[in-house]
Amino acid sequence: QVQLVESGGGLVQAGASLTLSCAASGRSFSSYAMAWFRQAPGKERDFVATRWSDGTTFYADSVKGRLTISRENAKNTVYLQMNSLKPEDTAVYYCAAAKLPGGRDWSNYDYWGQGTQVTVSS
Repeated sequence: QVQLVESGGGLVQAGASLTLSCAASGRSFSSYAMAWFRQAPGKERDFVATRWSDGTTFYADSVKGRLTISRENAKNTVYLQMNSLKPEDTAVYYCAAAKLPGGRDWSNYDYWGQGTQVTVSS
């Protein structure tokens, strides 16, 4: 069993930066594929980025070059560094973990955090 707790969300202006953290409890954190998803009001949950245990990363086209996923296995933590934020980045951001690389499909992930709100004003 893995429990995930996100933090770091908030209200920022367009162009600002923000770093989200996701602290994981449980064993074998380093073996899990970790990912970030987001969900805006009235929309589906969308893939943002994933980082596998071997360091392989994938990003949604809409965030490439602006958002960076990283992980610190010694601290059981995954991060999402967000730069040059845009109003369209406004959403609840969720951290997810998968025993096998889950890719872009949220249904492939086994564990989820409760989410943290990011609001970007124009």
